[in-house]
Amino acid sequence: MLVGILKVGILIRWSGSLKDKRRVVRGICDKIKSKYNVAIAEVGNADLRQRCSLGIACVSNNMRVIDSILSKVLTDIETNAEIEVVDIEKSVV
Repeated sequence: MLVGILKVGILIRWSGSLKDKRRVVRGICDKIKSKYNVAIAEVGNADLRQRCSLGIACVSNNMRVIDSILSKVLTDIETNAEIEVVDIEKSVV
């Protein structure tokens, strides 16, 4: 069994409040969960109004499947016009 982990740091420049940030983050998380069947959650910078760290986990017995899914998830996050990706960490355990 292999576990793929992706940590994505995002910046929401226009966010004026935590409520704005949470709306954007909830939308991203809901979309990714339903489309790719992975675990995703806000794992850092929860108290900052313009920064967020998302953690994504995927389990499989095939390294190629994990790499493919996490690459697609990252592409979907990067194409969101409301945010800017500032940091990416990817690992497989």
